[in-house]
Amino acid sequence: MDFGVVLQTNPPASDVVALATKAEDLGFDYVWTFDSHILWEEPFVIYSQILANTRRVTVGPMVTNPATRDWTVTASLFATLNEMFGNRTVCGIGRGDSAVRVTNGKPTTLATLRQSIEVIRELANGRTVEYHGAPLHFPWGASSRLELWVAAYGPKALQLAGEVGDGFILQLADPDIARWMITAVRESAARVGRDPSSLTFCVAAPAYVGDDVAHQRDQCRWFGGMVGNHVADIVERYGDDPTTNIPVALTEYIKDRKGYDYNEHGQAGNTHAAFVPDDVIDRFCLLGGVDEHVARLQELREIGVDQFALYLQHDAKLSTLEAYGETIIPMLGSSTTTS
Repeated sequence: MDFGVVLQTNPPASDVVALATKAEDLGFDYVWTFDSHILWEEPFVIYSQILANTRRVTVGPMVTNPATRDWTVTASLFATLNEMFGNRTVCGIGRGDSAVRVTNGKPTTLATLRQSIEVIRELANGRTVEYHGAPLHFPWGASSRLELWVAAYGPKALQLAGEVGDGFILQLADPDIARWMITAVRESAARVGRDPSSLTFCVAAPAYVGDDVAHQRDQCRWFGGMVGNHVADIVERYGDDPTTNIPVALTEYIKDRKGYDYNEHGQAGNTHAAFVPDDVIDRFCLLGGVDEHVARLQELREIGVDQFALYLQHDAKLSTLEAYGETIIPMLGSSTTTS
């Protein structure tokens, strides 16, 4: 299993770079960031500094979207970083949440997401693609290589991930929900003649190592609120349609949701996630001591998860990062060794 860390690009950016460098030293394979240009600093500028100060980690957004940048600009950003630092980027992409909603926009359609993936992938892999009726390519980008991992929750989005994604990102760590979603993505890939084993499966969730589980829950409750935004979209679209087989464990908990304040998006101690019950936090996040983390990660690995990316939006960033680097990654990680 590979390991990644998900950071917010809060100022000063030098602290983000330092934490990313520390993660590499501790054996992490990936450094991800939020991509929401109003709420936090522009991540692609910071990626250049992370890549310049590290040797091997792969960096990318968790997740970008087709709405906030022209697709050719997004592809150019990745291809430029790849030229500068040797193909060490990955593109997590979805329909959009905070990046579009804070400007009174809406997530894109799945059709738009599908089209954007084709354009970004072709350009960022040195190939020609038709865009607005014109054949385009980067004459300087022939050696760039980029994978696109699709973030999804609902049935149609999972289908898209299997049909066109190089990987699948699930932002929660409930093994039962993960099993259902990974199966759906694999089946979708197989239906269109793709090898399901060629896709990378990434689970991302807050991880907090320590003994005070009640405090950990309070620090990570924000995550249930964030996931609830996507779940609310699913419930609105599919309702109680039994043919979707959407797990009740995913949808039931938002029944007391009263709205969402994006000014507190992704922040520990926010005021809009009180509706999230403790059992949901326990299922969606990794809490407790090292043994509890290892047991959950082993379960996720057994159902096909290739990477666990841990969110560090809480008050024990460094100690949790070190617990993973010093104990958990050596037990469960890939062949990567710490510096």
